[in-house]
Amino acid sequence: MIIRHWGARLSGDNSQVALATRTSVPNSGFDAPITPGIMRESARGFLGQQSLTGHGKVGAWSTKFEVTQFQSSPSSIDVTLQDNFACLEVRVHFEMDTYGVLTERATVTNLGEAQYYLTDYIHWLPLPQEATQTLDFAGRWSNERNPQRRNIAAGTWIRDSREGRSGHNFSIAQIALTQETNFRAGQAWAISIAWSGNSQYAVERIWDGTQSIGGGELLLPGEVVLSKGESYEAPALIAVYSGDGLDGVSSSYHSHIRSRQSHPKRPRPLTLNMWEAVYFSHDEANIRKIVDVAAEIGVERVVLDDGWFHSRRDDRAGLGDWVIDPQVWPQGLSPIIDYITAKGIEFGLWFEGEMVNVDSDLYRAHPEWILHEGQRTPPEWRNQQVLDLGHPGAFDHVLSQVDAILSGHNISYIKWDHNRTLVDAGHLGQAGVRRQTQAIYKLFDQLKARHPNLEIESCASGGARVDLGVIDHVDRFWTSDNNDALARQTIQRWTMQVIPPELLGTHIGPTHGHQTGRTLELSFRAVTALFGHAGIEWDITEADAKARKALATWVTFYKANRGFLHSEQMVRVDYPNSSAYLHGVQAADRSRGLFAYVQLEPTIAVHPAPMKFPDFDPTASYLVKAIYPAGRPRYMLSQTPEWLTGVTLSGSALAHVGLSVPILAPANAFLIEITRV
Repeated sequence: MIIRHWGARLSGDNSQVALATRTSVPNSGFDAPITPGIMRESARGFLGQQSLTGHGKVGAWSTKFEVTQFQSSPSSIDVTLQDNFACLEVRVHFEMDTYGVLTERATVTNLGEAQYYLTDYIHWLPLPQEATQTLDFAGRWSNERNPQRRNIAAGTWIRDSREGRSGHNFSIAQIALTQETNFRAGQAWAISIAWSGNSQYAVERIWDGTQSIGGGELLLPGEVVLSKGESYEAPALIAVYSGDGLDGVSSSYHSHIRSRQSHPKRPRPLTLNMWEAVYFSHDEANIRKIVDVAAEIGVERVVLDDGWFHSRRDDRAGLGDWVIDPQVWPQGLSPIIDYITAKGIEFGLWFEGEMVNVDSDLYRAHPEWILHEGQRTPPEWRNQQVLDLGHPGAFDHVLSQVDAILSGHNISYIKWDHNRTLVDAGHLGQAGVRRQTQAIYKLFDQLKARHPNLEIESCASGGARVDLGVIDHVDRFWTSDNNDALARQTIQRWTMQVIPPELLGTHIGPTHGHQTGRTLELSFRAVTALFGHAGIEWDITEADAKARKALATWVTFYKANRGFLHSEQMVRVDYPNSSAYLHGVQAADRSRGLFAYVQLEPTIAVHPAPMKFPDFDPTASYLVKAIYPAGRPRYMLSQTPEWLTGVTLSGSALAHVGLSVPILAPANAFLIEITRV
């Protein structure tokens, strides 16, 4: 089986595409055109990376699969391939949904008597030669998903993630582009791995000009050994082609994700998380004061973060002992939960169940339950080790203790953290990252089965487990530990390349940022937090009466508009000034748009470039005005443009003439509402 084309939809009779694409026979080359098929095998003359590599104890290091079954429908293909010498069977399933999202799955089964050692299975898709660049994402703690764009050159370019979780430096997608591709126009070919463990992306251009893009799980040595009849199910590849730029890619991913049965259905509650308000200083009287202000401004969910459980006065002890600390909560958690829920606010609680401190009752009882190799103990990271959830005892311990807390209290939400990488991650003498990843999926599923209304937030030192694998087991991602609104603008902008905004926690942080030390306007922090699953991460008892009133107005605005923000199409305008962003959400019928103009840095010219909105109905009329749900931005001017209070323009004028931009101080923003009249 050969994939001849992945890209724009074809029409007409395509029965002769294979003939049209058959290549010449070159001088000093194979004597017939090479057709390596989807397995890309060396045995067929292919000189790039193969889809499957591995070996038996003796031989079977090279494969030559033959198609034994082939079935197709208008939206799917199922193909079965076998290699009778290697005694392997591969089943590959392709499914295209109505949004143009292609899901590729593969299962490798050992049919022989001898064990088979699988090295890797990588899904590959072809790229046309007009794809001359790639875009992927790099980062670190508190600065995730920064774009990096480069030219495709001869050879194989690989991005590995080896943290045992997707990671801060994980590229949420690998995207091939033409040189001209931007947000709103041009071709793009994107893939994303539906996996939360080690992974690999690759882009390859081989000696004959053939280009391809691939991705899959990165297997550690000996991690998958198949005995007779055993199978390896490769993580799915979720792929999108767009002829409408990077926003076209996002639109397909967002629609695909929103169509899932498990996608959250109810409005996303305005959430207050306690971490940056109290840290480890759990004092019930103080927390009640914060809750009082939260109720006053309209918060719908309060989450108690790290520090509530046994011996947890700092990050050096307690992980693994998921029982309430009587020294901090002598009456247990019920009184504060009752106080919160009596105000009509949901209660959530923090866990980090995959981890253990050496200073814990659990570790003292079962030091063998950590991921480790031989007699070695892995280096500590944030004073903690990783529990081997592939071990039945460790898994049952975490499940039973978390279940006991949930069963004994009115808890509708848990924030689940993962604060370190997996190093020397052995399970009973075998590499254990894959098993660990499968175990956390299983744990989340079992918790939800026992508590059907439970919602889970995926947090991993912030944004280090944001991927299309765990997405089917959780209801929200903590986008980053960095709540600085200026930094969040870029982090959120590129996380939404794949993940729809309603799944991304976007909070108003403190006035004085805990991660960067910057002091930012409340109006700017509020605009930044609006475009996502909005919330607050701040001791709001510090807010004066004016700030509380602004917060209440913003909360009301979020509640009134979240249905629109969380269902319609994200738009990132290709604004000509690099010192600013212009982005928003637009209704599918072009009746409404809500946009943010964000001044990142000082302008060079006196007047920033006009804001233009290219996708409204050119013949319709629109009322356009600035709105300020949490107060006005800080200006650097004597007089603001007159249109801010309201102007009526045609869609063609919005696209080709635009609106003048008020001169803002850096790190300021305001909203523009556009409504058809």
